[in-house]
Amino acid sequence: MDRRTFIASLGAAGALGLAGGLSAPLYAHQAAPAGTVDAALAGLLDRMFWGFMEDSPEFATSLGLDTGPRAALKSRLSDYSPAAQAEQLGKFRGYKAELVAIDRARLSAASTLHYDTVGYLIDSAVEGLAGFPYGNNGIGYSPYVISQQDGAYQAIPDFLDQQHGVTNAAEADAYLARLEAFATALDQNSEKQRQDAERGVIAPDFALATTRDQLHALRGVPAAGTILVSSIARRAREANLGEDYARRAEAIVSERVFPALDRQIAQVEALHARATDEAGVWKLPQGGDYYAAAVRNATTTTMTPQEVHDLGLAQVAEIGARIGELLDAQGMAGGEVGARLTALNSDPAQLYPNTDAGREELLADLNRQIEAIDPLLPRAFATEIRADVRVVRVPEFIQDGAPNGYYNMAPFDGSRPALYYINLKDTHDWPKYGLPSLTYHEAMPGHHLQISLAQESADTPMLLKLSPFGAYTEGWALYAETLADELGVYEGNPLGRVGMLQSLLFRAVRLVVDTGIHHKRWTRAQATDYMVGTTGFPEPRTQREIDRYCVAPGQACSYKIGHTVWTRLRSEAEAALGDRFDLRQFHQILLKGALPLTILEQEIDRWVAAQRA
Repeated sequence: MDRRTFIASLGAAGALGLAGGLSAPLYAHQAAPAGTVDAALAGLLDRMFWGFMEDSPEFATSLGLDTGPRAALKSRLSDYSPAAQAEQLGKFRGYKAELVAIDRARLSAASTLHYDTVGYLIDSAVEGLAGFPYGNNGIGYSPYVISQQDGAYQAIPDFLDQQHGVTNAAEADAYLARLEAFATALDQNSEKQRQDAERGVIAPDFALATTRDQLHALRGVPAAGTILVSSIARRAREANLGEDYARRAEAIVSERVFPALDRQIAQVEALHARATDEAGVWKLPQGGDYYAAAVRNATTTTMTPQEVHDLGLAQVAEIGARIGELLDAQGMAGGEVGARLTALNSDPAQLYPNTDAGREELLADLNRQIEAIDPLLPRAFATEIRADVRVVRVPEFIQDGAPNGYYNMAPFDGSRPALYYINLKDTHDWPKYGLPSLTYHEAMPGHHLQISLAQESADTPMLLKLSPFGAYTEGWALYAETLADELGVYEGNPLGRVGMLQSLLFRAVRLVVDTGIHHKRWTRAQATDYMVGTTGFPEPRTQREIDRYCVAPGQACSYKIGHTVWTRLRSEAEAALGDRFDLRQFHQILLKGALPLTILEQEIDRWVAAQRA
């Protein structure tokens, strides 16, 4: 899932008049009665939402909200300047003052949930923005504004290609305006990174090496050959807009974007010369406090880094034992579990050819897996979704530093499906027995189902349709992998179940290595060796994962902490209700939208009490 775009996914809105020719909006929300305290809260959340759309035009475009009175957003990009962070802090403090002025005791039960959730989000954002002047912190924690995973260079080209439509002259003109703004965004990133470097905040040398290579990959072709130009050239032709847009885009890239890229490349090379191989944020100003805050932010719990580390070690041992039993039953006995998984990963029968044809075969299999589970879902869910999902490849020019898989939601206007990205740099990173779990995580019944249920719920405000609580969403997606097993997807496929457990083991290992790197001062090599030896994953895939954790501290902890809470809450509900427990109704909690785990627990407790009444 693309957590970078969630920086703007806050707030609430009333019923939206949406484009796209739909008979009804895909994602409407019922308004509160006028003159009530609920309406006052809804008004605040509405202003927050549209304020964040103004601050993040890319997100407005991805949601299909850059139309009508906000059509000007289609021509803009976000402000990446150092001043923007201070402005965001001021806005959050203003929202907090407005929120506490609302009498919580007079709110309805539904609005009380919204009040508590936005309060949690605001407090988390203020802690990150006020406590740490470097990086991009608040909704998530990213200490380095330019890395192999962060920065305008990394996000904007794919956004322009995949999410900015070019179906008419107005959209094509807006594309060119954004192309001009891309050069500005690059320079704003560079200035923020310069200021952070003066504070001693420099990414590890290996992360900067990948960053440099990715920048060169974007810069190292003629302007006409970049995705920035080829994308609009192709789509302008398809829309019968002529060749002039391609010519103008090429001029902008040559005269504005390339010089900005050259400046950033020079900066990254200079930073690389100063950088060390120390992987953890413990080396940064307030490093220990920074990581503790990042863990709280990512997990929406009060767990300390040491508690997370200890939990990870315990779960690694428990899940590893379960995998060992399954491998024994398949005649793969003897030796450490990690070594046996490594052998399974190299079995030719489990590998797709590392060719374009092999990549197409892999993508086709993922789509078939989505189609196969769809008719099983009514056994576990009382509400169906309308949004579609499509599997696409991570763009090649960023695949060295990009996550192995992630998800981008569908826009509100239904103009395109949701996107499930998979990194296909090397198909041998994806043995066949383990791929289904990734599909169930990213698509159905994971991210796509959970997020779409919230988006399509008329009772859920935009705040909770889009709220960026990763422990909830990633925990759900990991829970969804095991739910798929309950639905019978692995009947007659014991190795598929091994793949599911390997996925759980992988997320438990993340608890160990993330805290190992940032709390216990593990080296990059130490973390990589531990993950390879424990999970059996190929080293190139593992190296990308470890490098990701180095620049996104705490985020990797959200998955297994969230899964642990989801699993515990379901077990407790089943035990409390006995024969009255209804799995389909339990899963209706998804209609309330993503919540901090502490608030999720309260909501489940209320649901159980209501069932027992």
